[in-house]
Amino acid sequence: MLGAIAGDIIGSVYERDNTKTKNFLLFRAESRFTDDTVLTVAIADAILNRSDYTDSLKRYHQRFPHVGYGGTFNAWAGSSSREPYNSWGNGSAMRVSPVAYAFEDLAAVLQEAQRTAAVTHNHPEGIKGAQAVAAAIFWARTGCSKAEIKTSVESTFGYDLSKSLDEIRPTYRFDVSCQGSVPQAITAFLEATDFEDAIRNAVSIGGDSDTIACIAGSIAEAFYQGVPEPIKDEIIIRLDQRLYDVVEAFQAQYGV
Repeated sequence: MLGAIAGDIIGSVYERDNTKTKNFLLFRAESRFTDDTVLTVAIADAILNRSDYTDSLKRYHQRFPHVGYGGTFNAWAGSSSREPYNSWGNGSAMRVSPVAYAFEDLAAVLQEAQRTAAVTHNHPEGIKGAQAVAAAIFWARTGCSKAEIKTSVESTFGYDLSKSLDEIRPTYRFDVSCQGSVPQAITAFLEATDFEDAIRNAVSIGGDSDTIACIAGSIAEAFYQGVPEPIKDEIIIRLDQRLYDVVEAFQAQYGV
């Protein structure tokens, strides 16, 4: 989960000011956590306390109301509605990482990923995006190679991972759909040499930088078995204590 948060914080300053290079300052004074982090922690909290996902998402929205939520989610979370809104956006994929650690077999991971997505993102693409990310993290943390993860994602979810980042980067633009950002985030992980490189890869293609880096970081953390201490230290400085308390509790419970 810290890998997702790291990607979010690092990518936060590049979402509206895209860079197309890997040579950028990892942390800046204005680097901050956004809705990606808050909703990831909301999912972790619900898993820890066996509470309802809808209740948890709405509660965290109330606690952290100004962190860059999408317009539709913002309206839903602030309303009395408990009905999903058929989103295919990447919000379902950015918040799913805790699921891959809390469940011990792929079938359970996929089922729970669907549950976390469907409370808002009940469109098939929204559910697929969440499941693909959760599965990639699960495969990474259980010892699969990158080649195996790539093949499994393509065969299970139908994503085309054949394009390299060098092919993607020149023409890639802002795209908040799962189908237009999840494959790119997975590719950023697949081409990486280490955790930091995965984040740099993700940010370097432009687009929805914090979310793409959040997704890539969530998979990279599992594959590289953690987040480097210097990056972790920068994350902790920038996290609200209430969020970090949940992260620590989740790590203690599930051995992350």
